[in-house]
Amino acid sequence: MAAPTSTTRGAMERSIRERVPPLLTDLYQFTMAYAYWRAGRHQEPAVFELFFRDNPFGGGFSLFAGLHDCLLFLRSFRFTDEDVEFLRSVLPPATDPAFFKFLRELDCSGVTLRSVPEGTVVFARVPLMEVTGPLAVVQLLETSLLCLVNYASLVCSNAARFRLAAGPKRKLLEMGLRRAQGPDGGLTASRYTYIGGFDLTSNVQAGFLFGIPVAGTMAHSYVTSFTSLEEVWPQTLVALNGDPDPVDIISLTKGWLSRVCELLEAQPGKIHEGELAAFLSYAIAYPQNFLPVIDSYSVKCGLLNFCSVALALCELGFRPVGVRLDSGDLCRQSVDVHRVLRLCSERFSVAAFDSLIIVGTNNISEESMAELNKKENEINVVGVGTHLVTCTKQPSLGCVYKLVEVRGTPRMKISEDPQKSTVPGRKAVYRLIDSEGHPFLDLVSLAHESPPEAGVPLSCFPLGCNNSPVSVTPAQVSCLRQEVFIKGQVTHPLCSAAETRAKVQSSLQTLHPRHKRLQEPDSYTVALSEELHSLVTEIRKGSSNNSNFLLAN
Repeated sequence: MAAPTSTTRGAMERSIRERVPPLLTDLYQFTMAYAYWRAGRHQEPAVFELFFRDNPFGGGFSLFAGLHDCLLFLRSFRFTDEDVEFLRSVLPPATDPAFFKFLRELDCSGVTLRSVPEGTVVFARVPLMEVTGPLAVVQLLETSLLCLVNYASLVCSNAARFRLAAGPKRKLLEMGLRRAQGPDGGLTASRYTYIGGFDLTSNVQAGFLFGIPVAGTMAHSYVTSFTSLEEVWPQTLVALNGDPDPVDIISLTKGWLSRVCELLEAQPGKIHEGELAAFLSYAIAYPQNFLPVIDSYSVKCGLLNFCSVALALCELGFRPVGVRLDSGDLCRQSVDVHRVLRLCSERFSVAAFDSLIIVGTNNISEESMAELNKKENEINVVGVGTHLVTCTKQPSLGCVYKLVEVRGTPRMKISEDPQKSTVPGRKAVYRLIDSEGHPFLDLVSLAHESPPEAGVPLSCFPLGCNNSPVSVTPAQVSCLRQEVFIKGQVTHPLCSAAETRAKVQSSLQTLHPRHKRLQEPDSYTVALSEELHSLVTEIRKGSSNNSNFLLAN
């Protein structure tokens, strides 16, 4: 499918402004911004970081997604008169009126964003985004940025796991719009499951906005709406061979039905006439796109009706597409269906039946997807809805946005729960790669430190390893973050969904299989540089001393 046009790109930007206006945030962002402003601190240079604490779904990795929308959000960030008037009505009456004038003039012209590229494999505790700018502004951005990154990264990672479970050859169709958490959740899911490795979506708006291939034919309701062949209209179809005379498709199908029933030793009188009428009506409407759901009544009955109509289409020069199974044991049924299709191909010398596809859709989960690779089956395409878009195994990624520097001075949150402590200071992030091309460690260092060099040993402190240093020697080093937004302008090309999808696959291919295992993967190492580790230790000691001083006085 073609990339999004200028029209759809404009629609995407309007969509962001409508979906994520500046008021889509928590009230305390405004109360803190006012307190900063009231104290004269609102222009102080500050640095926040966005990261998550644990890899999702019990896995060994995540995918970073949502950057594209973050950039569009930052570029359009400004308050309208209507926004400001509403804030007047909800903030405490003691709020200085001059603060609202300050808000009305606010934008992101002083903000810089450094980020991991969208579509990159990432790991827990690695700072994905660094947001630098005036304290009040970067504080106001917190909730919106988290909203844009959290679900996008989670559902993208979920899709990647489904892709790993399915293997590289089977096509995957996302069809979760009706089960998603609202329209925005459905649209976001369609976009980021495609980026995460799905091939198709049923969501037409996602196809329009993001250039994702769309697919879909009929539901059970269409099949059950028919009761008789008398409801089929028109009852003729013009062949593709150039003969202008319409052919009575009902009579032709009845003839094929008798031959198929004879082949399969079935009784023509026991087929469901309404189902046959539905198949015929749809085939007349879309003779080149005939892919019905065949289990509205029984797979055996549906398969007889499908073969009869499909053979009639083939006789007229058309190529039916295949069938969909939506209930029962999909693996066993797909084998039975494939056997019948092969019998028809051989008996009636219809080569098109060899390429018919079988689509399976029946509450597919990651586990049932993995089972498909263990059982004999002939399923070519799998449609996934609920378990994909709602991320039933883990409903939230848990990204956080934490202050790490103000006025050039490192800041650190120290918690009784070590997992909730933050790492202070502006940082650089490097990915260390071994001699086989696999990343093996992400190094987090202070921004002013010299970068690690390929072939040169370095000492670092893995997170969660009791302050014990390790020595590593990378074969290659890559800087993980780049400046993507400076002084109100997007400075890095905005990628299409298809381009980001390709980045995801490339990034996943470099990851060692032991980190990609869906069950019990090896932990990936994230480590602090010696200087950053010393800073953390120093601040912890200083905090402890200050606490003792306060208690003593």
